[in-house]
Amino acid sequence: MASANTSWSEENFSCSICLDVFNSPVTTACGHNFCRTCITKFWDEQVQYKCPVSNKRFDIRPDLQVNTFLSELAAQFGTSVRVKEQPCVQPAEVPCDVCTGTQLKAVKSCLVCLISYCQTHLEPHQRVAGLKKHRLVEPMDRLEDRMCKKHDRLLELFCQTEQECVCQFCAEADHNSHPVVPLKEEYKVKTARLGKIEAEVQQMIQERKLKIKEIKDTVKRSKADADREIADGVKQGRF
Repeated sequence: MASANTSWSEENFSCSICLDVFNSPVTTACGHNFCRTCITKFWDEQVQYKCPVSNKRFDIRPDLQVNTFLSELAAQFGTSVRVKEQPCVQPAEVPCDVCTGTQLKAVKSCLVCLISYCQTHLEPHQRVAGLKKHRLVEPMDRLEDRMCKKHDRLLELFCQTEQECVCQFCAEADHNSHPVVPLKEEYKVKTARLGKIEAEVQQMIQERKLKIKEIKDTVKRSKADADREIADGVKQGRF
């Protein structure tokens, strides 16, 4: 398979009519390339058939075939441009599980494939009929750990009685008499509770530090008073 020259710019793969990357490119007899749709529309509006670039006239309307080689190069160039425009994964972000080499930031996770995808590798899920049925969610790391082992469903609920994460099927069966809330809601509650505890602990630490400082200051003053009393005693001949 041919590979696009990385030193080529977008101009090498752009139609001079729509100024976008070629879509089903065709080549005229004078050697210029256009999107098939663009040149067809252009000729539909002309009395005489000519090349938009060189103005070369054709006696009859040319029957143009798609330039498969150029089409392949344009497709590869378009893909490489999309990849470059996508952000690389940063700390605390979910990486694409398909990327090799430099990992890009995942934009969706598939609960059927149990894989996270960047925008480029997500494309089959947006095009192929069978993959379109897969459930896509916001990027999530450790997908396998977030799935119910019994029902193979996302653990998106929290049982407050058992204090464990459950899926929808678990909630309707084994936990139907227990109070169950969305996992996100429980997370917010626990995060707020932890934040309060952390604030209380920090306050206790500050109070303890202040108390220690007061004790040290008291000891320091007592020592200074003792030293001063001894010095006065030496001067007065008591020692």
